[in-house]
Amino acid sequence: MKSSLKLNEVITLMIGCLLMGISINMFLNPHNIAPGGLTGVSIIINTLTGIPIWIINIAFDIPLFLFAFRILGKKEGSKTLLGIIFLTASLKITENLSSIEVTNDVLLSAISGGIILGVSLGLIFRINGSTGGTDLIALLLHKFFPSLSIPTLMGFADGCVVILSGIVSRNIETALYSAIALYIIVKVSDIMVEGINTSSSFTIISDKYMEIGNAITDELQRGATILKGQGLYTGNEKNVLLVVVSKKQVITLRKLVKRIDPHSFIIISDIFEVLGEGFKEI
Repeated sequence: MKSSLKLNEVITLMIGCLLMGISINMFLNPHNIAPGGLTGVSIIINTLTGIPIWIINIAFDIPLFLFAFRILGKKEGSKTLLGIIFLTASLKITENLSSIEVTNDVLLSAISGGIILGVSLGLIFRINGSTGGTDLIALLLHKFFPSLSIPTLMGFADGCVVILSGIVSRNIETALYSAIALYIIVKVSDIMVEGINTSSSFTIISDKYMEIGNAITDELQRGATILKGQGLYTGNEKNVLLVVVSKKQVITLRKLVKRIDPHSFIIISDIFEVLGEGFKEI
């Protein structure tokens, strides 16, 4: 079972890296769109020098990996090295895709490339994998600036790459397209890792909590939990209803609560995953 899991991780890493190579060579590089990361730096250097992206990528990644190996540890280090090798090979294999003119629309290329790259990163993140790049830079910088979180340092590095893309191309639009692609990449990879918001949690504070609870049970066929609370200012005890509903029931529940007690206090939160009766099995 253990070896099967490792094989699945290797296959997922290969697919993720291949998609990344397609995104970069088919959509992003032809329009000099550099959406952060070391691949973004590679695109910028390729624009200036003509050196193939895969050569630039491995030339940066290997020294970074050697510096960060001690921080990563043996297991994560091995997975990162494999990711670097797969990405380099994918960038080389898909190199000729740059000559295929899929679209002349730069915005469409930024969106398409961002979506594919976001999916590829999502697949890699789901197995706790890495292809090197800015996450290694962030790990190293975190040693010198421990007060700054790794995501903050990665965001700063990606922002610098986006700005640099505009400076090198002498076109502010290139930087804007790069920023759009970066935003899409982050959002899509988050969805891949955490899932699409399909449920919402309602925290309802009302003197008519029993009436609201009964209506939820009867009209929405959902359960509710009564929590005991106390007002900090008044010191009065309060009964709080906790309810989880699907997205399509959010508006219905809001109207239901408003109908019974228009003066109630409601907090609505998005939930990435719900496990248990009435939802997904644990």
